[in-house]
Amino acid sequence: MTGLWRRPILVGGVGLSFLLWLWQSFDDMAGQMDEVGMLGAIALGGFWLFRKKRAKATPIQLDISLFDRSTAEKAIAASELVIAQVETEAADADANAQLRQKVAQVTTELDRKEISLAVIGGKGSGKTTLIQALQSSWVPQIKQTIHLKETPPLFAGTQTGLAAEKDALAVARASDLVLFVTTGDLTEPEFQTLQQLKAANQRSVLVFNKEDQYLPEERAVILQQLQQRMLLTLEADDTVAIAVSPKAIKVRQHQTDGTVQEWLEESVPEITALTERLGQILAQQSQQLVWATTWRAAITLKAEAKTVLNGVRRDRALPAIEQYQWIAAATAFANPIPALDLVATGAINVQLVLDLGKIYHQKFSLEQAQDVAGTMGGLMLKLGLVELSTQAITAALKSNAITFVAGGLVQGVSAAYLTRLAGLSLIEYFQELDAVMGDGENGLKLDRLRETLQKVFQQNQRIAFLQSFVKQVVGRLVPEAQDPQLTSSEIAVSN
Repeated sequence: MTGLWRRPILVGGVGLSFLLWLWQSFDDMAGQMDEVGMLGAIALGGFWLFRKKRAKATPIQLDISLFDRSTAEKAIAASELVIAQVETEAADADANAQLRQKVAQVTTELDRKEISLAVIGGKGSGKTTLIQALQSSWVPQIKQTIHLKETPPLFAGTQTGLAAEKDALAVARASDLVLFVTTGDLTEPEFQTLQQLKAANQRSVLVFNKEDQYLPEERAVILQQLQQRMLLTLEADDTVAIAVSPKAIKVRQHQTDGTVQEWLEESVPEITALTERLGQILAQQSQQLVWATTWRAAITLKAEAKTVLNGVRRDRALPAIEQYQWIAAATAFANPIPALDLVATGAINVQLVLDLGKIYHQKFSLEQAQDVAGTMGGLMLKLGLVELSTQAITAALKSNAITFVAGGLVQGVSAAYLTRLAGLSLIEYFQELDAVMGDGENGLKLDRLRETLQKVFQQNQRIAFLQSFVKQVVGRLVPEAQDPQLTSSEIAVSN
């Protein structure tokens, strides 16, 4: 706590607040504010700035044909930068060694010659039979080494099925090429899955299997519908029709004695359209497929390292948030004229932005910190968070007569709660900024604050959390009102 008072913004703001209080105590004409407005002022910290609207960033869609070695190498280098940052900030040697081992494995993928094909689709779509047909009639004719992977069925609908579906999509994204098997016009879940693969820059081929179960004119219509629906997702040639297990043909033979013998003769799988398209893809894009898979693996590894890094930074940020929430609570509780807390809480909010920004390597100027704090405060009022929080906290305090009549306690608890919400929102905000801008790059993107605030508020509106938080703050501000039977575990604040 001592280190906090070495910050000039914080010291100046809180100090000026108490000087203004001393001056105001001699003025009987001080303006009064209603409770909600008063608490809103405390939460906002006196910064009222207009929100700047900016377009949201959209994921980069890369054309598979444009992938080259340098694209994959840049992704690997980006993951190495994050891993190096983890090694600087985290002390877990084993976790750091595992990340280093993974980046070494990804690097070796750049020169891989084998091609992996994942076959995915719903139950009964013919995945197993298709793999058998490809292995027996196509793979032996290909000069390259081909690994065919069958995945668990999609769209099972059960809890176990959802877990299997997640595994299937993970296998698909780790493969060079995906064969998505369907048996007719696409269902909405099938269409959405293909869109997800496209968003992940995964090269895919849509395979319309069991075409023999339709009349010739129906086959043509379905194939055309599939190609039309996937027009913005796949090339027209990447939607093919096959019959991997066609119906047996009835053969009738007339004997010399006048009798007739009949039997069913198995048909040869009709997969020529698929094997021809696969041959074209491998001949033209084989190396790009490998580089694209390496690129995806590097992106995934970078995200994994970011998760580790965010965990380390969050562990450092939470104690800072708790210290600021106690300062905000004490300032609001001690000041009998809440309107004068504007300067103090404003300084607290700005200093919180600056300190958390340093932890997350987002270097903001004082003006930018004021912009973030002011925008956050304005959003809290617009979203109704101040009023909802006040009502919930007042209800919790009414359960204890001593705490309910204590002067300034509602203001103090509310200030602590809203400061905590602001801090937790800043953690999410900075993590998102880092993901969009890159570590150490500047850019406010204040339009993202609204969704972040709403999400964090919902996570911290649980009754049990509010009750324990209120008890914890009351225990600091009014120790004599603390329930003697309340244990430390009961007042632990959930994160």
